Amino acid sequence: MRKGIVLLVFMLIGGSALWGQAVTLTPDQIIALTPEWQGPRFPDGRPHTPDRLLERLKNISLEEAWGILRNEGYHNQFEGEWKVMWPEKPMVGRAVTAQYMPLRPGWDNLIREQGKKEGRIGNTNSWPIDVLRNGDIYIADSYGKIVDGTLIGDNLGNSIYAHSNNGVIFYGSVRDWEGLSKIDGFNAWVKGYDPSYIQQMMLASINNPIRIGRATVLPGDVILAKDGGIIAIPPHLLEKVVITAEFIALRDQFGHQRLREGKYTPGQIDAQWSDEIKKDFISWLDANPDKIPMSREELDAFMKDRTW
Repeated sequence: MRKGIVLLVFMLIGGSALWGQAVTLTPDQIIALTPEWQGPRFPDGRPHTPDRLLERLKNISLEEAWGILRNEGYHNQFEGEWKVMWPEKPMVGRAVTAQYMPLRPGWDNLIREQGKKEGRIGNTNSWPIDVLRNGDIYIADSYGKIVDGTLIGDNLGNSIYAHSNNGVIFYGSVRDWEGLSKIDGFNAWVKGYDPSYIQQMMLASINNPIRIGRATVLPGDVILAKDGGIIAIPPHLLEKVVITAEFIALRDQFGHQRLREGKYTPGQIDAQWSDEIKKDFISWLDANPDKIPMSREELDAFMKDRTW
């Protein structure tokens, strides 16, 4: 076991392409990175989180998701201050990560040679696109480079959307902003735009852990991207984030309604609820089933284990 851990750490240091290693982590290495996830996985090893939860995640606020993750000990999952193509359209998906670095010819040659052995074609900045599946988000650390740091233009943007039906998150830049904006359904969170093309950069790895500003992102993390920023959710916490946030939203709807009606005081709603308020809340849920985003079974199970 110790030998396996040491080998994994060695492969992660400096990118997986070193010394003839694959450009991307193997399925076993990704499984070793995400041991808390006990559900199904994709062939590449990434957690296959349920589509139903991803769709519901779109309605969760960044603050709610952030607070729940902080309570679970995950303090470094948020990054803000983005240029967003369509701010009014949230994006969710499973992370396919890529790491870019300033060009170092010898290392770049090793990566390109290994890529050929693995059957990869085209420029290296197109390789992560070939990994994408439906519902994935291509998220890359390109170290904030704007001028000559544009990872994609509208040609690659069309390919990304064809593979994933989703968009991109780049800690760097893109070109062809106008052309990208014409791709129906595509969205982008980037640090900048520039008309230049990519120069003096190299792909270091695919599906390795990466840093996105303040956040650490692992392959298979579930990304919630909104106008205010992005949050990377560990897969094993996705269900907890979604259901907890949905429950909080239901509590808030009920509380706001009762405050407007004058039935309770702010002090009663903001404090630990009395048995009377709890019973009233249950009756309110029964009378408003259309407001419940999860199944009633999920809600009842959640409330059973909650202290309110």
